[in-house]
Formats: sequence, C-alpha cells, structure tokens
Amino acid sequence: MSIHPHRRRVVVTQRFFDQATCDFLTAHHCEPVVAEPPPGKGDGDLSEAVLRELLADAEGWIVGHAHVTDSLLLALPRLKVVARRGVGYERVDVEAVHRRGKVATIAIGGNDACVADHALALMLAVSHRLREGQIRLDAGDWSIPMGTDLYRKTVGIVGLGRIGRGVVQRLRGFEADVLVCTPTPDEAYCRANGVRQVDIDTLLRESDVVSLHAPLTPETRFMVDASAIEKMKPSAIVINTARGGLVNDRDLLAALEAGRLQGAGLDVFVSESDPAYHGVSRALIALPQVVATPHAGASTREGLDRTNLIAARSVVDVLDGATPPAACVIADGRTVSHSSKKGET
Repeated sequence: MSIHPHRRRVVVTQRFFDQATCDFLTAHHCEPVVAEPPPGKGDGDLSEAVLRELLADAEGWIVGHAHVTDSLLLALPRLKVVARRGVGYERVDVEAVHRRGKVATIAIGGNDACVADHALALMLAVSHRLREGQIRLDAGDWSIPMGTDLYRKTVGIVGLGRIGRGVVQRLRGFEADVLVCTPTPDEAYCRANGVRQVDIDTLLRESDVVSLHAPLTPETRFMVDASAIEKMKPSAIVINTARGGLVNDRDLLAALEAGRLQGAGLDVFVSESDPAYHGVSRALIALPQVVATPHAGASTREGLDRTNLIAARSVVDVLDGATPPAACVIADGRTVSHSSKKGET
C-alpha cells in the first residue's frame, strides 16, 4: 500500500502487537512502528534518552509501562497522544499531559475478562497447592500436599470495578460467600448479585481468600501490610493481580515464612517500581506456597488483541481531531491555550 501524504507515525513500545491492529492503523492513515524492547525487558526498562529517540517523529505512542514524564513530553513536541495498552496509569504524569497540551488514554474494557480469569486461576492454584505438588514430583516425591476447596469459601474482593465484578461473576460457580469492600458503594449491585458489602476490617477478618482489584493511590498503597495481615485468618490466601504497591511485599514475605498465612498468588510486585524490593520479590517467588506470574494477567492473545485495538482507536480519534470514549480518557490538554504552553519550560 502506498504511503498516504498525511500518514501519521504511531510508535508502539510493547510486545505482542497484532497485525490486525497494525492494519487498522494503516487503514486510518497512520504508519505503525513497533519498537519492541529487548528480550526480557519491557518499555518501563527503557531510558528516557532511548524513548526520546524512538518517539522523535511520532504523533501517537502506544505504551506499556514506561514512565510518561513532563521532561519526556516536553522533548516530543510532535507527540499528540499517549495511549496505554492497559488500565493503570500511575506512571503517567497526568498534570504534565494537560500542561503540554496532549492527550492520554487507557484501554478500558480490553483485559477485564482475562485478569478476572487469572485471579481465579491463582486462587485455585494456591488453594490446591499445585506448585508444591509439582515441586515434590520434580524431586521424585509422590506424597500428596493436602489442599483446600474454593467451593463455598468466603472470598473478599477489594475494589469493585470491571475486574472485581468479573471475579464476582466467576465465583458464582463455586457457591462462594463473596464480600466486597469499595469506596463507592453499590447496594443495588450487591443485592442483585448476592454479595455483602463490608468494611475492610470485616473483609480481612472473615475471608478465606482476599483478592485485590483496587487502583494504586496514596490511600491504597501498602493497604495489605503487617497490621492488615494480623487481622486475617492463618489459613487465608492473598491474591494480587492489580498493582504491586497494594501489598507490602516485605510484610507478606515475613507472614508466609512464619506460617501466618496459607499462601499467596501474585501477578504483581513492589519491585516492578522499586528496585529496593528485588530481593524481597525473589524470596517470595522461591516460596513453595506462592504461585507467581510476571505481571501476565492481562497477557492472553485475545486480551492483548482487544487492548491493542482500543488503544489504536484512541490514537486515531485524537489524530483525527475527535475525542476517544470518555471512559478511556485520563487527560486531555488540547484545551490549553497555545500562549500558555509556549511560555512554559
């Protein structure tokens, strides 16, 4: 296909960007450039200097976990839109996006189902001690590690967004007693779905499984720490498929090593954003009662295809002068006057 005279360069700094979404961008007068990070790395590991070089001529950027900083945006005057292939945006400087007159979006609705599936997978894997059984078999030991049911257990859901509600839906098949704790109560939803809305202390005290689905904010950071764990049953399981900073991994490690909890299923770690916790992450991953995955909850073929396309549609909307769906927009600085931007450094 010949290059359109008004073709806009869109740089993708994530792996697993499918051809159908590239074709969508091409059909909408964009030139997709997939700049995959090195093996074993994500775009969050790329330096700002490397990102500046990759994005020098880009009008759109489809990003994973890279830090979107004010200094980076200032160095990229052609860039109009930053589209996260995901829903968390704690690494995006929202104020800087506004200040620099750009747009930032998230891919709402693309990975809800696969992350909810992943949370259930971790619940089952930890409660049935699948990893411990595998370790024993690898050592030639056919003794059976005694597991516990998820069936008719009490499961506490912290956060009742799309993923939290997906977990609630999946737990119906297990006849679980579901507790939810959310800052925005929804009594009608709870009545319709047979779940109990409780405060966090009640949830921690009564739950056999505590599954985290809250955003990471200053208020939620380390919400599961030593004091929270002290309120939980010694037989309880912690599941975190949301954000690493929700759990103080150092306190979780101490509790697991002391037998204060049954186990944990972890897809996210504090060390993803704080290198000082790398040793803690390695120690957690080494424990037989921990089932760990590398922030992979959203990484199914179908889920990534959905989030790729949602991000690409947001990019096209902005480059066409339109507005993406409201739920996807986290910052829109296009109303900032040219004069006010020009005077800033």
